[in-house]
Amino acid sequence: MNKGIPEVGGKSAKFALALLVLVYVFNFIDRQILTILAEDIKADLGISDSDIGFLYGTAFAVFYSVVGIPMGKLADTWNRKNLISIGLAFWSFMTFLSGTAKSFLALSIYRFGVGIGESSASPSAYSLLADYFSPKVRATVISIYASGLYIGSGIGIFIGGLIVDNWNNAYPIISEAPFGLKGWQVAFMAVGIPGMLLALLTWQIKEPPRGLSEGLVSSESKNPLKETFKELVGLTPFGLLGSDNLKKELTINFIFTVSILLASYYLYVLTGDFLQWTAFGIGVYVICNWIHGLKNRDPVAFLLIFKSKALLLGLLSFPFITFVTYALGAFGPSFYIRNFSMTATEVGIIYGLITVFGSMIGVICGGIIGDKLRESYVNGKLYLIMASAILTGITAIGFIHSENLVASFSWKFVYHIASTAWLGCAASTVTELVLPRLRAVASAFFILMLSMIGLALGPYLTGMVSDIYINSGVLPGPALKNAMTMTLVVLVLPFGMLAVACKYLKNDEAEIYDKARSMGEEI
Repeated sequence: MNKGIPEVGGKSAKFALALLVLVYVFNFIDRQILTILAEDIKADLGISDSDIGFLYGTAFAVFYSVVGIPMGKLADTWNRKNLISIGLAFWSFMTFLSGTAKSFLALSIYRFGVGIGESSASPSAYSLLADYFSPKVRATVISIYASGLYIGSGIGIFIGGLIVDNWNNAYPIISEAPFGLKGWQVAFMAVGIPGMLLALLTWQIKEPPRGLSEGLVSSESKNPLKETFKELVGLTPFGLLGSDNLKKELTINFIFTVSILLASYYLYVLTGDFLQWTAFGIGVYVICNWIHGLKNRDPVAFLLIFKSKALLLGLLSFPFITFVTYALGAFGPSFYIRNFSMTATEVGIIYGLITVFGSMIGVICGGIIGDKLRESYVNGKLYLIMASAILTGITAIGFIHSENLVASFSWKFVYHIASTAWLGCAASTVTELVLPRLRAVASAFFILMLSMIGLALGPYLTGMVSDIYINSGVLPGPALKNAMTMTLVVLVLPFGMLAVACKYLKNDEAEIYDKARSMGEEI
């Protein structure tokens, strides 16, 4: 290797991987801690299960998804480790501010901020790791990175439960507590501060050349901010300017704008949740604008992302797995508190440990097995994802409907192995179906789909169904149990769509560079 250029799979690569795992840990500590604090937040702010679903899901997911697109473009054109460091400092600060919230609206705004900050991390990380490591071990590497998600989830639940119970026991009279803070507020503050300090360390990661692992080193962008601004404009109707048939494009834009407005208004009237459907409608509108204008801004990106049947089916199917996992994750601690009369500390310890170890086994082994299957079968990674979807449903039924606590947690452990095994294979499949220069944008769109369908809808709809049961006279524990069970129905969708994707993956993978060259891409 040339002097100054990092080695594929070398020390710099391993150092980057270790730090990025740590970043992802903090990413999910800040995100998941809300679930163990949910019962206290509900009681303090006077909100419902669907409101908790909004705070955990939609409030975070919409801004995470929307901002993720220009962040993905910035990651494809600018220094990725700098972007990760700045984003980490920002979302950690927003988490700290969450501890100052005294209303549902204030907490929602800070969750918006957390989503904006966290949108910088994974697109940059997926792109950086794809350059640092060989395609032969890519699913394994991304799975190791993804383990931070589950370590963070477990630690967030553990720390949150420990802090909230101990603070509330120490200061049963809030007026006597320092600064009048409640336990859930202190928990947010406590996990926000270390993330701001970690941002200084991530600045030390070395930036690898794009395409390093394939030997197709891409030239650096001369004006990354300008290109990112174009992507940001692409989230609005102004992104259509310069189209060959502007009148036709504006007509199409007008039709989907009116359709989204009417659908959002109808859902608001149906549910009474103004913030949920306003935020979700804005997110859908922005995504439609971005897709609509991408053909003009970057025809190669549009072709490879939206004309690849295998990739498109994957991007549509993967979110329905996260619909279930985010929904069950959002209300998992509340499920045990309500149905087994556990304290937040007890749930934090047991649930947290199960989440960490079960999920780490699942996601890392899933990546390793997926890479091995890919050596023998072109659809090997898709086979693993399909198996993961089936086993997620089976094991979820086991932990939700076990009457014995030990049996329930045993099923929960196996559930975490099954429900996490697919992620590394899915993410690596997305990066392998586009050019190196498009990996962060493709990853951002992958995360956007997981967030808008899985995170923005799964927790909220599960909470809404739970509220319906409660309002009809069902006790809170059984109501949540019924709502969580109903979410499992959607798992039939990824299995069916991926079965079809298997027919197209081989050809789509083989034609990437030929398609790009046919559009004038210099490779």
